[in-house]
Amino acid sequence: MSGSLTVVATPVGNLDDLSPRAAAALRDADLVACEDTRRTATLLRHVGSAAPMVPTHEHNEASRATDLVARMKDGVGVVLVSDAGMPAVSDPGARVVAAAIAADVPVTVIPGAGAVEMALVASGLANGTGYAFAGFAPRKAGELATFIQRLDAWGEPVVVFEGPSRVGALMRALAQHDPDRPVAVCRELTKVHEEVMRGTATELAARITGPLKGEVAVVVAPPPEAPAPDEGALAEALLPMIDAGMSPARAADVVAGLGAASRNAAYRAALAAVAMRNSA
Repeated sequence: MSGSLTVVATPVGNLDDLSPRAAAALRDADLVACEDTRRTATLLRHVGSAAPMVPTHEHNEASRATDLVARMKDGVGVVLVSDAGMPAVSDPGARVVAAAIAADVPVTVIPGAGAVEMALVASGLANGTGYAFAGFAPRKAGELATFIQRLDAWGEPVVVFEGPSRVGALMRALAQHDPDRPVAVCRELTKVHEEVMRGTATELAARITGPLKGEVAVVVAPPPEAPAPDEGALAEALLPMIDAGMSPARAADVVAGLGAASRNAAYRAALAAVAMRNSA
């Protein structure tokens, strides 16, 4: 391995989840850039690698990226790992990858176990059409409330990381926003004490009254779809706007902006309102 960056996804708990390809990359590395040398030393021993390590974490990544790229340009093969999962997703690594790409250093990514997809599937809330990953929830109450409202806008299941001592606060905030929203709290995935708690936000807020143990990923179901509007009734409601001289397109924009109907449904209703007025 020479003059390259290899990004390796590491196990989120069970070391046996490391792929043979990832293990080989760690054994062949000239240098391993890692979040915590103590955690990574265990992984290197597991695969029989004697590669030297250099700490690359959130506090030094900006300066470390420059150094690592310089080494790669000199022919060093660097493997980048985080403590668990894929670097640069919710862990350090994005700056190193971006710097390598900017310097025209070859970048290879070796996939592996990831807490996001594991939690999504284990939650039972996957819908097969997509999902979103929102990273860590904010700590301040006002920012958390805004964050939860943003989850609704995606319209898909959303995976959120949360500290074990903050899960109860997140559940209470979710329950206040939407008491019946289905939620799953996934703890210690792939480890001995793996646990998935499923229920409504209210049920889990009542169940989680203290700190949990281990790493936690929370999956929040999308809000229920609003029932389709009665376009006949909507057309009747739009008549005053049409009578006031508003165009069908503008009336539809107003209704859609208020969230009363989709733009297409509102426009069809506006055209129906025009037809009703013309036939009167």
